[in-house]
Amino acid sequence: MKMDGVVVPLRKIHETAVIYPGARLGRDVEVGPYSVIGENVFIGDGTKIGSHVVIEGWTTIGKDCQIHHGACVGNAPQDLKFKGEKTFVYIGDNTIIQEFVTINRATGEGEETRIGSNCLLMGTVHIAHNCVIGNNVVISNHAGLAGHVTVEDRAIISGLSGVHQFVKIGRNAMVGGASKVVQDVPPFVIADGRPARVCGLNSVGLARAGLSEDVRRNLKRAYRILFRSGLKLSEAITTMEQELDSSEPVDHLLRFLRNVNRGICRSRRDDDAAE
Repeated sequence: MKMDGVVVPLRKIHETAVIYPGARLGRDVEVGPYSVIGENVFIGDGTKIGSHVVIEGWTTIGKDCQIHHGACVGNAPQDLKFKGEKTFVYIGDNTIIQEFVTINRATGEGEETRIGSNCLLMGTVHIAHNCVIGNNVVISNHAGLAGHVTVEDRAIISGLSGVHQFVKIGRNAMVGGASKVVQDVPPFVIADGRPARVCGLNSVGLARAGLSEDVRRNLKRAYRILFRSGLKLSEAITTMEQELDSSEPVDHLLRFLRNVNRGICRSRRDDDAAE
């Protein structure tokens, strides 16, 4: 569309929406009734924003996202340490944010909350300050992530689950419904329960991710060393380094385990042995 010699991106903005002057909206962006787009917001081409959505703070949203009714993105963190400093939210392309999701910006000058591309955040999910979420992540209804949580690519967090602050959830991991996650969940496993316990390798997820049979067989060996051998974590890492064939997934698992801060979820078999 061209107005007075200036090219204006094609957009569909409902007459009741409030768009602050400093907001930047890309081509073909849609904004529904009664939504509010703040002064420092950037929205990429083709993104669709439903009704009664609030996007504020220094928030950048990628292309072709969907943000549904009542979502709140970029609002101040629910953190007593926050003193109004300039912090950010970044959301990648093709991510779907369903009804009443809340995504807080970070605490700490210049810090960020980041969500990757091709993610699905289902209704009423909460993403707290300073969280970092990878690509192709699914977080189901009513799940909540406390501050500084990291979720790696292709992880799935089932509904009603709560994740403690600073916890890391590894790539291709799956957290069962209504779980209480207080320690790190290694890549490629399934964790479930209150508190969450590792209950198996995420074999279906690994197959869907296209990992070869040889790699999956190697990850099964890694799982047995980590959760069935009775070794301490440091000893298990050393054993895996010596016994497993090198591959990108195995190397990623070892990097994750070397950087664990909160300890990893135990297996259910460990609980049985302790009784």
